Amino acid sequence: MSTDASGITGEVTVELRDKDGNLKHREVIKNLITQVGDQLYGERGAGIGSPPAVPTGMKLGTGSTAVAKTGAGAALVTYLSNSHQAFDATYPQSSLGSGRVITYKVTYAAGKATSASTQITECVIVNDALADATSTAANTVSRVLLASPTTKQSTDTLTVTWTHTLLGS
Repeated sequence: MSTDASGITGEVTVELRDKDGNLKHREVIKNLITQVGDQLYGERGAGIGSPPAVPTGMKLGTGSTAVAKTGAGAALVTYLSNSHQAFDATYPQSSLGSGRVITYKVTYAAGKATSASTQITECVIVNDALADATSTAANTVSRVLLASPTTKQSTDTLTVTWTHTLLGS
């Protein structure tokens, strides 16, 4: 008898560039898919009624609560004003890699989500991206804490790219 070694893994790439396109900060971090994210992928894939709403974008924050599957660590802790952003055009995308890879991407242009005096420490994928406010755990598919918090000047561009890999056997 064989077993299926399935699961979902996540990775986030954060790149901050100055007004001339020079890379100021880059990091790649493992992220957590929340219980709502597990439910989204599983229930939508199985056609079960009333699954969580599909993700619509990302939000940034300045909180430091440890990441968790549920509860306070599964939601944006301290919302960074004006950081709600729908996914870039053509995202999300689906491709084959070491499993089925779902890629989400948001580009925060100059003037958007500026944090000149406050470090950006957290990022979430949510299903309520159009709301200029924090998101609850019920609306959060995935959350990450940056390993190296950064500030975004008004002329900087920040790109956040997430990959969720759904693994089969």
